[in-house]
Amino acid sequence: MINKIRAIVVDDSAFMRKSLSIMLESDPEIEVIGTARDGLEGFNLIKALKPDIVTLDVEMPRMDGLTALGKIMSECPTSVIMVSSVTTEGAEATLRALELGAVDFIPKELSYVSVNIIKIKEDLIKRVKAIVRQRAVQLRLRKVQTGPSESRPVSFASAPLSSLPRIGYKAIVLGVSTGGPMSLQKVIPKISKNINCPMFIVQHMPPKFTKSLADRLNSMSELEVKEAEHNDVIKNGVVYLAPGGFHMTVHKSGLGSNVIDISEKPGDTLHRPAVDVMVNSVVKVYGKSTLGIIMTGMGKDGYEALKELKGIGGYVIAQDEESCVVYGMPKAVVDGGYADIISPLEKIADVVNKAVL
Repeated sequence: MINKIRAIVVDDSAFMRKSLSIMLESDPEIEVIGTARDGLEGFNLIKALKPDIVTLDVEMPRMDGLTALGKIMSECPTSVIMVSSVTTEGAEATLRALELGAVDFIPKELSYVSVNIIKIKEDLIKRVKAIVRQRAVQLRLRKVQTGPSESRPVSFASAPLSSLPRIGYKAIVLGVSTGGPMSLQKVIPKISKNINCPMFIVQHMPPKFTKSLADRLNSMSELEVKEAEHNDVIKNGVVYLAPGGFHMTVHKSGLGSNVIDISEKPGDTLHRPAVDVMVNSVVKVYGKSTLGIIMTGMGKDGYEALKELKGIGGYVIAQDEESCVVYGMPKAVVDGGYADIISPLEKIADVVNKAVL
């Protein structure tokens, strides 16, 4: 018999508690073991029942989600997915929740749109399973490590490099999804202000969330970080974050500079923005002088474009399994044999600085 994933739903809306419970329990591998109407009730329930995962509303009476999250992480740590409104205020609260230890979020308003209910349900279930599975892997990896000098085998044939060759990189591309906002805050602020090239990031997020994330990263970093805008003239030393709901691509202008395009096309991609779309366009402009980075996230967005980059002689950094919230996007690249360096999250900026400076 399969051990079911044990979930708790915390939300002040009876409709949301019921909706999320029905969605989760539509999968035979997930069981909702309790629901709560506010943060205090939820914290007590989580402490008593020790679930595998929790969905936690941000705005609630008695004790709000952020306060409850702080108590959960300090007294009974578990995987928490925030349920937040798709407003600027909701985005900022969500980013704060991710800093406090939440692993992911779902936008609350989507749960009311019946036309998308099947897609939302499937996405939520995939996230829950991937997050719980990854947490189990991390615990297992930590148990088998007997000391800091022990190294784990990599999962592709050729051994990874110890450092990247300094070939004069002209652009850096980074793709990330589930677990990305907090992970980016551990990478971008550590990248040197002296890198003499632009950086392009795709983080799978809804509109409004990417603007708040760009502003947060900008306040923490030596580099300028901005949400990319249509017709931005690309400058060295600037980090461009693709806006939620739109693809970001680059092209050469007739005036000798490179320019950003923001568009809803192509419309047939699984994600918008998509890592593959962004990376392919950057590689067309900057060629093998593009440095690729792939970090935590579900699925394999970025795999095809980074495969192409490797095919023309470029280099790729992949986040390692233990430091990922979900080891999906990096795993696809590593298993394909396209990662030159497999790095813990905390070391990615160092690898970039040594290669680019």
